[in-house]
Amino acid sequence: MRLIPSDPPDLAADLADPALYVHGDPHAVWRHLRHSKPVCWQPPVDARPGYWAVTRHADVDRVLRDAASFTSTRGTFLNVLGKDDPASGRQLAVTDPPRHTGIRSPLQHTLSIRATAGQVDMIRELVRAALLPAIEGGSADLAAVLSGLPVAVLGTMMGLPESDWPQVTKLAAMAVAPDEWSLPRGPAVTLQRAHRGLFAYFQDQARARQGNPGTDLMSALLNMRSNGDPDPGAVVANCYSLTVGAATWPHAPTVALVELATGGRYRELADRPDLLDGLVDEALRWASPANHFVRHTTRAVELGGVELPAGAPVVVWLGSANRDELVFPDPYTFDPTRQPNRHLAFGSGPHHCLGSALARRMIRVVFEEIFAAAADLTLAEPPRNIASNFVAGYRSAPVTLRLRRDARVRESSR
Repeated sequence: MRLIPSDPPDLAADLADPALYVHGDPHAVWRHLRHSKPVCWQPPVDARPGYWAVTRHADVDRVLRDAASFTSTRGTFLNVLGKDDPASGRQLAVTDPPRHTGIRSPLQHTLSIRATAGQVDMIRELVRAALLPAIEGGSADLAAVLSGLPVAVLGTMMGLPESDWPQVTKLAAMAVAPDEWSLPRGPAVTLQRAHRGLFAYFQDQARARQGNPGTDLMSALLNMRSNGDPDPGAVVANCYSLTVGAATWPHAPTVALVELATGGRYRELADRPDLLDGLVDEALRWASPANHFVRHTTRAVELGGVELPAGAPVVVWLGSANRDELVFPDPYTFDPTRQPNRHLAFGSGPHHCLGSALARRMIRVVFEEIFAAAADLTLAEPPRNIASNFVAGYRSAPVTLRLRRDARVRESSR
């Protein structure tokens, strides 16, 4: 998608259309809506129901924080709008407090800032293994190189066989962008195939661990209880949710590195380790790799000056909230020194991304390792956008690397 809006906006654009994010200008539409109709009814299109689009940072934050008024239990993605989510009450993403808190607690311990600090060496080894062909050859498709990292990291933490990682990565990509990775029978069948494939895979993994859990992330899931009893279905649903959510993470460093290359700022940032934390946050704001979430009102509620009825579907657009001029001065400038940076890339409130600490560490290590190996990075050809209304990023981003004389990437010992 365009990251800096043009004028005038296409006011007839359908925000739910994946093609908009390939060929269109959603940021121009979002900017117009923030200024004129920050809570705006989007009418039905074909078989998809209508919904309320929310584009301002304050309103998006309110919807995500106020689980009592805006429930996640009826599904969180546009591609299933109008259908009840069968994982409701068992999967974190589609469960509200207080039950959500009970499910989240054992995972929070495993994925906390303190716990993930011990994973940095493992993450670095996986990043180096992924980058090795690029460093040896001096060129790479960043989108392809980084796409497998989340499953590699989570797979290591879950104890999943390494031979399974490519297939899990492929299924997760199909789940978040079925239009981009469409099978011959179309996106709907692709999405169904991805759901079934991932659920079946994690069901097999959970069954193999029953009665013999270890200390890995999946074992933490296996220790979850529903009314005091084991709930294998919840284990499978939350493995699925973690994996699909993590599939968005690599788009933040990929989009940011393309921006640095395009703007001629790569060498400047590569030599500023003091800006790494700010670079990670600005990469997340700039890319907004998870583009939207869906909620439904539990009662009649006022939002942004608009009265919404009970049961109304509400779609919050994170990509818009993260360019809100009321929160981010000069929002269409990529600025790693931006402080404060109150982006909503990981959501907000009780459903704030459980894996955010792990994602931040992975993104930081990607920057560290690329900066250490390459003195400069340039685009080999224009990047290609992903056809998806959920995940925002590039399907391909070919780059050329000018290596440092002392560049070394240790080959993985796994």
